[in-house]
Amino acid sequence: MEYEAVIGLEVHVQLKTKSKMFTDAPCYYGADPNSLTNPVVLALPGALPVLNREAIKKTIQSGLLLDCEIAKISRWDRKNYFYPDSPKNYQITQAAQPLCVGGMVEIEMLGASRNTMGHHRKVQLNRIHLEEDVGKLTHYENDSIVDYNRAGTPLIEIVSEPDLYNEEEVFAYLTALRNLLVNADISDCDMEKGQLRCDANISVRKKGESRLGTKVEIKNLNTISGVKNGVAYEIQRQIDSLESGETITQETRRWNPEGGFTVSMRTKENAHDYRYFPDPDLMPVKIEDAWVQELKAALPESPFEKQRRYMEKLDLPYTITSVLTPDRELSQFFEDTIAIENKPKAVANWITNEVLRYLSEAGDFGSLSIKESKVLPEHIADLVKICEAGTISNQIAKDLFPEIIKTGKLASQIVKEKGLEQQSDSGEIEELCKKAIEETPKAVEEYKAGQEKAINAIKGKVMKATKGKANPKIIDQILRGLLD
Repeated sequence: MEYEAVIGLEVHVQLKTKSKMFTDAPCYYGADPNSLTNPVVLALPGALPVLNREAIKKTIQSGLLLDCEIAKISRWDRKNYFYPDSPKNYQITQAAQPLCVGGMVEIEMLGASRNTMGHHRKVQLNRIHLEEDVGKLTHYENDSIVDYNRAGTPLIEIVSEPDLYNEEEVFAYLTALRNLLVNADISDCDMEKGQLRCDANISVRKKGESRLGTKVEIKNLNTISGVKNGVAYEIQRQIDSLESGETITQETRRWNPEGGFTVSMRTKENAHDYRYFPDPDLMPVKIEDAWVQELKAALPESPFEKQRRYMEKLDLPYTITSVLTPDRELSQFFEDTIAIENKPKAVANWITNEVLRYLSEAGDFGSLSIKESKVLPEHIADLVKICEAGTISNQIAKDLFPEIIKTGKLASQIVKEKGLEQQSDSGEIEELCKKAIEETPKAVEEYKAGQEKAINAIKGKVMKATKGKANPKIIDQILRGLLD
């Protein structure tokens, strides 16, 4: 019997705001436990909520980026449950009238090879609603502790339709969503800091059936690869259960990343278990069309749109654009550089090879971002300019790169100070080429026998004799003239 999985994701994203959702208590990661609280966060008697306009703005921006319909009127509901991470014993959320309805996430499935663009499709969304986050519980053998620093942080929940069909699509969906939100400065989406969290709803049915199977929710999916692995395991577990004649139970299960399996937590709650009702302390929000249009006009280009522009307008290969466009800071660095020296391919090659290699090795605790480094667009633009002009070879440019970073000087300045300009005296180079031919008879014989790459051994002799200063193009021309 053949089966297929149907998957829907609920992705929670902390918005990048300075204060919390319903109060002016500060909102950031890494503070001392329970230091980012006030009477509203702790639900002390008489404390009343006040809306955070920036959180509403970022939610609308998220909806516009994901092609949602923005509600003209949105309202707040109380989701009632009793758990230590929620001081109020309810969560303020949007059950009936969310800010954003419908929408889609564009995803890319890998192509036949990693060097070619894959298949793109749009995964349908159900809604995006805005709510407040809860505190963080840490469990020990005999007790638990709670930190309310996270409680009240603005949180959007992006709910997909059951429109994903395997773990690879789930991985592509989360990667595309994260890149889009980080690129627009909606959130940093750092899963290690809890800024992006995901629950997966998975069901399995016989291939060809239209009715959905029994849904199981998976929690504790703390990395994008963890979501992928958890979904893959759960799909297979359900298939194995059906093949054995068992019935799938609607429940919530917990992913164990160390063991690579899911375990049952509780039977699945239904909406009526939460006793949703309109929040009596908060008025509905009316969204003006003029504000929505203003926000829409200011939206940044999405990573996929940018990638298509780089490929079509700048003639950059897919492999290069796949590195540049997901990183907002890196792609901005690239654009700032070509604004100085308009050589997109040469600039892109330098950034994706030498600059990224430097960034990966420079940090004390992992890779540096381009913004944290000392590399400036002017440095790369100048390097490309003098390489393209034939002033120095690419190898000398690579050798100079660490000194450029250390001193902050431009390559052209260092080259002038050290007298590193390439030699282009054809008479002098010709004498060195003749000598190199005499010293490499085997390479000469191989080249004349049709082995084109054999000429590189002869070139190497000339470059060594000039300490890398001879112009490689002139060497190539003279050698071929002498040999042919």
